[in-house]
Amino acid sequence: MTRILPALHEGHAPIHLHAAFEDALQAFEEWGLGIDEPVVAFEGRDVPISSVFGRMRTCSDLLPQRMLDLVRDVAGRHAASLEDGRTSYAEAAFILRALCVERLRDEV
Repeated sequence: MTRILPALHEGHAPIHLHAAFEDALQAFEEWGLGIDEPVVAFEGRDVPISSVFGRMRTCSDLLPQRMLDLVRDVAGRHAASLEDGRTSYAEAAFILRALCVERLRDEV
């Protein structure tokens, strides 16, 4: 599925991948128990949110504060170590991807 998503360029993601990350974060927040993994639209195709987070695990771009606040809200104690103004998409994506895998594993 990550073949649909563009590659990073020297650790930087294109802006439309940043937008997909934000969409995936919002979908994760709304993901209820007993519901299949959410997908987000990317260039006309549906992509599982875990794939978006997976692609961003090496993105060195800094996460905007408003998105960091949302990551902290949805990830709770898992995001406690993320620093204001210094958190990369990679750090947030690593946590969110792990939470997706955990949720998918628990629902089997």
